[in-house]
Amino acid sequence: MTIKKTLCAGLVASLLLGSQVFAADESIPDPFAQARAQNAPLGSEALGNTPAPIVIPPAPEFEAESWVMMDYYTGKTICEKNAHKKIWPASLTKMMTSYVIGMEIKAGRLNMDDDVIIPLDAWSKKYSDSSKMFIEVGKTIKVGDLVRGIIIQSGNDACVAMAIHLAGTQEQFVQVMNSYAQKLGLNDTNFSNVHGLFDEMNYSSAHDMAELGRALIRDLPEEYKIYSQKEFKFNGIRQMNRNKLLWDTSLNVDGIKTGHLSEVGYNLVTSATLNNMRLVTAVIGCKSEKLRADYSKALLNYGFRYYEIYTPVTAGKTLLTRSVRMGKTSKVDLVIEKDLAVPIPRGRQNDVKLSYHLNKKSDFIAPISKGDKLGIIEVKVDNKVLSRVPLVSNNDIAEGGFFSTLWDKVCLFFSSDEEDTVEQN
Repeated sequence: MTIKKTLCAGLVASLLLGSQVFAADESIPDPFAQARAQNAPLGSEALGNTPAPIVIPPAPEFEAESWVMMDYYTGKTICEKNAHKKIWPASLTKMMTSYVIGMEIKAGRLNMDDDVIIPLDAWSKKYSDSSKMFIEVGKTIKVGDLVRGIIIQSGNDACVAMAIHLAGTQEQFVQVMNSYAQKLGLNDTNFSNVHGLFDEMNYSSAHDMAELGRALIRDLPEEYKIYSQKEFKFNGIRQMNRNKLLWDTSLNVDGIKTGHLSEVGYNLVTSATLNNMRLVTAVIGCKSEKLRADYSKALLNYGFRYYEIYTPVTAGKTLLTRSVRMGKTSKVDLVIEKDLAVPIPRGRQNDVKLSYHLNKKSDFIAPISKGDKLGIIEVKVDNKVLSRVPLVSNNDIAEGGFFSTLWDKVCLFFSSDEEDTVEQN
């Protein structure tokens, strides 16, 4: 009995000692608390946990010529390196080739079922050392097949065939490419051919290639769906998309385009979505096909992890009411026409500041039409402007009659009518 009591006493003592050894000492700061908060599932604060302040780490760095990541909806750059540096886009050029074709289809001047007779200049044998979809001179091929050959297989021969079909010559088609580049604001870009084979005068930048990707998604949603297709078969040949991120199940990548030249390296423009965000990246001059995919994935993961879309102001909500002279009514409501959604670092909603600038220091003067731009509203974080959108009139204000505006005329006579912008926080 004595032995049993001794063992029991020893066991109890061990348990008590263990509880003392392994009890949390709250006097010792937890150096991993912030890391755990950042890696917790998004939205865990809804469970009653107060999240630690999020520290945004620096954007990833790569051994590449240049890169950029931007928010699709606003076009705002989240991170970049040498984004406007002159580069040679290689087959990223085909994004503009397909954009021109897509706009012709959208306008109704071209149909995916139209027939194209393959000219001599588009003979696949002329492009033996580059990507092609293996079309033959004199054959009749549907526009839809050639478009898939351009987007999925990156066929140089298909680009030439479509250029000649639409414009008569490659040179005239290139003029249209450059015209669209100007309309889209691609100020770093000049095209000299339709396929991207090396030419000193066929140049662009990572920024412009990402902007072109945004234009494809925005302006040609039906054509953009082709960019997510992993393969297609033509003439008995299975042709694979070179964008390896389409197979990555950890991301929802749905495009866009690869490019490669020995003089340049490996290029990739990508786009992916998560919840209410869509990001677009362009990575230029990587040393391998694998690295361009790895770098693009790292950028997308960084953007989705550490940034979010925040909407401080919604469309149609009256933000300001200002006096109007010479009108049938004396007030005008100022609103924005679209929701003001901006990418911000996670956890920085309380640091967002809004300010506005009006076009008049004095009162506005009728007539005013609904939608007239009367100022702008800015969104800032750390005094950096993230977005700037027009403030517009939410109502029509007709000019008043002679007697009803007589007093306003007197007041205006003695007041200044400066049009310098003013800012109020």
